[in-house]
Amino acid sequence: MTTAREPLRGVIPPIITPLTRSGDVDVASLVRLVNFEVDAGVHAIFVLGTGGEGPYLTEDQQRITLDTVTATVAGRIPVLAGVSDIGTRRALHNAAIAQEYPIDALVSTSAFYGTVGWHEIDHHFRALAASTDLPVYAYDIPVFTGVKIPAELTVQLATDGVIAGIKDTSGEEDGFRYLIEQTRDIPGFSVITGSDITGDAAMLQGAHGMIVGVANIDPHGFVRVYDAALRGDWATARAEQERLHALRRITKIAGNRLGGFSATLGSFKAAQVLRGIIDHDGLQPPLQPLNDAERAQVAAVLTAQGLGRIAG
Repeated sequence: MTTAREPLRGVIPPIITPLTRSGDVDVASLVRLVNFEVDAGVHAIFVLGTGGEGPYLTEDQQRITLDTVTATVAGRIPVLAGVSDIGTRRALHNAAIAQEYPIDALVSTSAFYGTVGWHEIDHHFRALAASTDLPVYAYDIPVFTGVKIPAELTVQLATDGVIAGIKDTSGEEDGFRYLIEQTRDIPGFSVITGSDITGDAAMLQGAHGMIVGVANIDPHGFVRVYDAALRGDWATARAEQERLHALRRITKIAGNRLGGFSATLGSFKAAQVLRGIIDHDGLQPPLQPLNDAERAQVAAVLTAQGLGRIAG
């Protein structure tokens, strides 16, 4: 549980939302996925994020997902709930739903679709924080929102106690370094990388953890990166991160046929099916899954990585 004196730390998988062939939430697969992650030693779970197709899900699907995840976790580790939406009132509605379940924190991007700037982003996070007693984490992913959360604004929100941390998936290295440097002395504030590729480098700079999509497939590997970083064993952390980078190349397999989001998320779900973690690799429309030839290429990468089916 995050407190004002204890930053959120560690490996936090932004878990996918498995779906049945008919497009409903696959509860049995979701239970298996959550237990797989917890047993791997992850430090928290992020549900209804980008990889969880949160903004695509209906309210009923969100509720089923929240109920299943929190019941399965059963207090073993914190659960972060994504509430991102196109406007602040819609995000507040999502936050109210999420808080009907035993979650530990809220996560939101800036509002998107309409162009927003400093003042709108500032208002959005202050409104969310005012609506809850839970920690609120900002999620900076401009490739989807169309806007970069200014690093200076993030520091101001942190200083004012509005947000408890940030997941930075911006890919903007100068801003990421600035956040670490400028929030280092703010009690309880977490800077968390959203990059599957540079987790070891982020930890070396002083990041508190990683929210990384490939942890849906190989959470054990990211836990090894994190543990090695804590020990200061940077050679081991680098070697493991390079192996995970090779695994992440499955996201490129369908890139010539599908949009980037379908190609990435489709490859994650295909890999999870092949590993026996979930039963089906369907996505929420308009997103589309991989085809059989692409699934075969994913299988070849998993074999090369020594990632077989999980036991049980």
